Amino acid sequence: MNTGIIAVTSEGPGLESMVDARFGRAAGFVVVDLASMAVSYVDNSGSQTMAQGAGIQAAENCARAGAEVVLSGFVGPKAFQALAAGGIRVIQNVEGMTVGQAVDKFQRGELAVADAPNAPAGGNPGGGGKGEPA
Repeated sequence: MNTGIIAVTSEGPGLESMVDARFGRAAGFVVVDLASMAVSYVDNSGSQTMAQGAGIQAAENCARAGAEVVLSGFVGPKAFQALAAGGIRVIQNVEGMTVGQAVDKFQRGELAVADAPNAPAGGNPGGGGKGEPA
């Protein structure tokens, strides 16, 4: 799993930024090409104001960036389904660390691919949904 393109939900544009626990309403995605370690940033702020559909929009952003794997904290069922439909694998429960630390853990094989969403529809545990900030 040391080649390919991964997208990590992020509070900022670089490897030193903290992982954003929210998938659909993440500030953005740090996209890393593991073959070259080239880093780019995809702004996801447009989905933060959506009443619904933020996860699906975020999944489309990841697909356009060429991501094969997404690392995030919490992914709801609609976003999970949209990612799966695009052939994008999901790794959840990746929070409380920097994007760079998450990428390192992924490369070392310490993160497992999820087979189901870990957040309720319409928002993440602890808030969110119906247009409220998570």
